[in-house]
Amino acid sequence: MGNGTFLQRYLITDEYWKAGYGPIFFYTGNEGDIWEFALNTGFLIELAAQQDALLIFAEHRYYGKSLPFGNNSFNLDKIGLLTVEQAIADYAVMISMLKHELAATDCPVIVFGGSYGGMLSVYMRIKYPNLVTGALAASAPILSVAGLGDPGQFFRDVTSDFENIVPECRDAVKGAFHQLKELGELQDYMKIQSAFTLCKRPSSAQDIQQLNGLLRNAFTLMAMLDYPYSTHFMGNMPANPVKVACDTMLRGADLLANLRDSAGIVYNSSGVLTCFDLNSLFVKCADPTGCGLGFNSLAWDYQACTEINLCYESNNITDMFPAMTFSETERMEYCSKRWGVIPRPDWLKIQFWGNALSTASNIIFSNGDLDPWANGGVRKSLSSALIAINISGGAHHLDLRGSNDADPASVIKARKTEADLITYWVQTARTMRSKQHLL
Repeated sequence: MGNGTFLQRYLITDEYWKAGYGPIFFYTGNEGDIWEFALNTGFLIELAAQQDALLIFAEHRYYGKSLPFGNNSFNLDKIGLLTVEQAIADYAVMISMLKHELAATDCPVIVFGGSYGGMLSVYMRIKYPNLVTGALAASAPILSVAGLGDPGQFFRDVTSDFENIVPECRDAVKGAFHQLKELGELQDYMKIQSAFTLCKRPSSAQDIQQLNGLLRNAFTLMAMLDYPYSTHFMGNMPANPVKVACDTMLRGADLLANLRDSAGIVYNSSGVLTCFDLNSLFVKCADPTGCGLGFNSLAWDYQACTEINLCYESNNITDMFPAMTFSETERMEYCSKRWGVIPRPDWLKIQFWGNALSTASNIIFSNGDLDPWANGGVRKSLSSALIAINISGGAHHLDLRGSNDADPASVIKARKTEADLITYWVQTARTMRSKQHLL
């Protein structure tokens, strides 16, 4: 560490690569262990095989095993080097070095990412067009995180997913939360503990708020990960978890038990928990959609306190959840107390163009209509070089997942369009390169 460098992890395979000629497919790792993304991004492996590509999955600084200061990385004096700019600069350096080492200087690079990783792919193409030929940004909420969204949109869209299964499902969830609220107001903590099988009896309004957050988070994850087959990504989900939750919510008159068991689809998929521990299963943070757990959750919390705006709120009017605010002021108070930082709400708009993207090129924005993040992203093509693909029946970056028998026709078509555009970008880059060589 003496010379101010750190070890950054990446996964690489040349199994499909036509050495020195085939393109380089580079996954811009996001907020977690890189294996988690590699194991859930089968489309890239299929595409690399089709297009003779070298495949690289890069881990984001401060996540997984790429901790610049080991376990001290999250100390206040060390975490400041966790920024979007530093992360994409890491990737730019990695691409340059690997191209040199592998004698691949003429190979076009296409970047790929999902969610925050999709944002990073967009930013790579904008910031380093000298290195990156094109980007596939799947489920990248680049508008809402730049503060260009409506704070009610996210939880309204989560609600629609359940409502679209059957409207009674939304009403049951809303009704269950209402019963919980009434018990909280009566301070009947014993009843709440037994209804939700909590390990510890709640004892304050704050505990009830934590329970609300934990429950709302379960519905958020089921909406995001509403794939047509069971998955092991950000936890274990059954096939069609939104439908499974609605069946659970509507199976009988005890709404609180139904709400508990619906949350259990997320928190107790193994069935081994005998009770729910409010504080170990869910961490409240600067991302109201959840930060996850462990070190990764610390890193994401810090990012949500600095550059990435996630001021999403539920209001119990346009959505089925308890009214839970998260205003700019609340964010500022939380972040200065937790990390000693003041968020910069306008920075992503300035630094990475916000919605003024018309001069960019070679970016695909794909979104699934089941994904609550979708409406925070680009849903309409902005030019012939900035293409929006909307996947009906698609959850969070379904198109990046490997082919599956249960795939809807829409995602098969989307992947084909993506593959064709990428082929075109690679060929165009090659043509331009050979013209430059002639000059």
